[in-house]
Amino acid sequence: MRPHEIFASMTPEHAEAVFRRLAKESPAMFLQAVHAAAIALKSRPQFLMKQPMERRTSAVRRALARVSSAAVAEEILAVYFLECRRDVLVEWLDLIGLAHDEGALEVASPPSPPAAELEKHVAAYRAKDDDLDRELLLQAFAAQNSIDWPDLEALLHK
Repeated sequence: MRPHEIFASMTPEHAEAVFRRLAKESPAMFLQAVHAAAIALKSRPQFLMKQPMERRTSAVRRALARVSSAAVAEEILAVYFLECRRDVLVEWLDLIGLAHDEGALEVASPPSPPAAELEKHVAAYRAKDDDLDRELLLQAFAAQNSIDWPDLEALLHK
């Protein structure tokens, strides 16, 4: 799944929760998302900023679900997990044994763990609780340009 497809498949409720948290904890990135949405939807950013949060987040989600927004969608997902949900990101990276500095990978394109080991780690990560951001993190991690892990992609479709 590519970054824009992640936003296309996200429920409106989950998208609103993500964007509300992003607006609170990383307002500059949220503003960038609104500007990107305004460009994609051919409207003015000021118009979107004056909309109620529910309508604003809906517009941003629709814009980020477009193929042309894949790069921005990838950046927003990365910032969301690095700045807003570092806890679930660090937990995942520690679980699979990837070296990182507070969630930032130390190796640009890390090799995938063996398939059986990866399957065990994904199952353990998913089983911890029912936080929707856990699945979102797995999708966002697999969607990064620097991650080429077909086994992870296959597990996400189970």
